[in-house]
Amino acid sequence: MKEKVYIKNMVCDRCIMAVEQVFNKLNLPVISIELGEVEIPKMLSGSEKQDLKRALEQIGFELLEDKRERLVGQVKSIVIDLIHKDQKLLKINLSDYLAEKTGVDYSYLSKLFSELEQQTIEKYVINQKVEKVKELLSYNEQTLSEIADALHYSSVAHLSAQFKKVTGLTPSQYKSNQEKMRKPLDEI
Repeated sequence: MKEKVYIKNMVCDRCIMAVEQVFNKLNLPVISIELGEVEIPKMLSGSEKQDLKRALEQIGFELLEDKRERLVGQVKSIVIDLIHKDQKLLKINLSDYLAEKTGVDYSYLSKLFSELEQQTIEKYVINQKVEKVKELLSYNEQTLSEIADALHYSSVAHLSAQFKKVTGLTPSQYKSNQEKMRKPLDEI
C-alpha cells in the first residue's frame, strides 16, 4: 500500500535531490518526489520512520506528521512552485488554485495557515515574490519593468511599493546595497 511522506523545508530542486539521497541511503524506494512530499510504495515501519526522521533533521528537514502542518506545508510548496518555478501560473486565481490543488476549501486553508504561520497566505505570497525580485535584481539581467511583468505586478510602482514595504528599501537602493539581504525560502 502506497504512502505519502510530507517533509518541511523542501523549497527547491536541490532539496528534492538531498531528500532523494536520504531515501536512497536508507534503502527506502521512492515512487515520486515533489516539493514537500515523497510518495513511497509501502507504509514505513516505526523504525524506518524514526531513521528517516533523524536523517532528514540532520540536513535541515523535518517530517510533517500532523495533518494540519502537512496542509500548511503543501500550501507553501504550491506557492513556492508558482513563484519561483512556474511564473506563468501567477495570473491564476490563487485561492481557487490552492483549493483545487489541496482539495480543501480556501477559507479553511486561509484560517489554518494564519493560525499556524502567524501570517496570511497573501502576506506569504508577497514575501515570496519579494524574494524572487531580490534574486532577479541580483542577476542584473532584467530591468525592473521586465521583473514586474514577469511576476505579474500591475506596474513597476506597485512592485516598488510592495518591495519597500517588505524590505524598507526601494529596489534601486537594494540593488546598489553591497550587502544583499536575501533570505532562504524556508525562512520566509
